Amino acid sequence: MPTTSPGAPAMLRRVNDALASLIAFLLILSVAILIIPVTLQILSRYTPLIPAYIWTEELARFCLVYAVMLGAMLAVREGTHFVVDVFPRLSTVGEARVELIAGSFVLLFAFVFLWWGWEFTEFAIYRISELAELPLWIIHAAWPIAGAVWLLFEAERMLNALAVLRATGEGRA
Repeated sequence: MPTTSPGAPAMLRRVNDALASLIAFLLILSVAILIIPVTLQILSRYTPLIPAYIWTEELARFCLVYAVMLGAMLAVREGTHFVVDVFPRLSTVGEARVELIAGSFVLLFAFVFLWWGWEFTEFAIYRISELAELPLWIIHAAWPIAGAVWLLFEAERMLNALAVLRATGEGRA
């Protein structure tokens, strides 16, 4: 009888590891890009050498939206986004149970972001931003993307929690 590795399937783990690496890179990139328009805004207020660019406010807002959403995705991956420490240090089985309960709520939020985020993105499909004339669907797409990524990341976390319960005999039906 072949042995199976406990927890999430190896394929899901590899996909999530690669996705988390990509998201971390994109987060660094969005924060780095955010620095440019904010710096231009500040310098244009205090020196006549740089003209007051109107598009910088919009680009800064868009980068901030993506930085927040990318950070939220990584926080779900690490299990630090929706955490409130109200319980004392729990056993491994207790932590697995709490992960399954909390993970259910994360999945609920992920489905909400995915479902209504898709509608939110469709609403903006033919709209452009006022100043920079960027397509708004690119910004609105952050919500359904976050929902989909949360589903993947939380699936891995919950499968790992189920494996802990099964290993201790607590996960039997």
